Amino acid sequence: MSGMDPLHLCISLGPLAVYMVVLGFINLSSRPFLTTGARDLGALGLAVSGFAVAGPMDLFFPENAAVRLGGVAWLLLLAFYALCLTLVVLLVRPRLVIYNTSPEQLRPMLAEIVAHLDPEHRWAGDSLALPQLGVQLTVESFGSLRNAQLVSAGAQQSYAGWRRLEVELANHLRDEKGSPNPYGVSLILFGVLMVGMITYVMYSNQELVTKALDEMLRM
Repeated sequence: MSGMDPLHLCISLGPLAVYMVVLGFINLSSRPFLTTGARDLGALGLAVSGFAVAGPMDLFFPENAAVRLGGVAWLLLLAFYALCLTLVVLLVRPRLVIYNTSPEQLRPMLAEIVAHLDPEHRWAGDSLALPQLGVQLTVESFGSLRNAQLVSAGAQQSYAGWRRLEVELANHLRDEKGSPNPYGVSLILFGVLMVGMITYVMYSNQELVTKALDEMLRM
């Protein structure tokens, strides 16, 4: 399919709209939200999956497979995308993302945690080494989303050590209060606007969308 017809537009923007709304509500929460870099990247991969479907997958669709399998060929392509995303997620270095918390708020809490996790811990500026856990990290920030990140420093990392750090940090964050990020309103607004546009486009071009869907599924 050439060009961006209503169906491809909706497929492209649908997952992204949901992602922006969810991310917006997370940023508007009054409590810190902890997630791993792998889950964060996986969510982003799902958000852009619509662009992959409407773009490369449709452009390089295996016509011979469609002749034999019909619409099932799309399930195989989606499964291939999911496997590629899973591989990327598994290969990324350990990382913890804490929404609604600044590095300044996180650092005292982190110092308390590592004091009993690893008595041999060492600070060097924003870098932290935990030799007994096999963890080396730096504390970074992402200003617009008002979150703090613990990013692995170096390739030699213990995933078990990162898991212990994640569990301890999650326990401490339960009793903490963060500051809602007003930027979340913009994310929700853009997400809702995209959902509204998708609904309008689908409703206003029902015949065109149905025809495009039949062509896309090779029916």
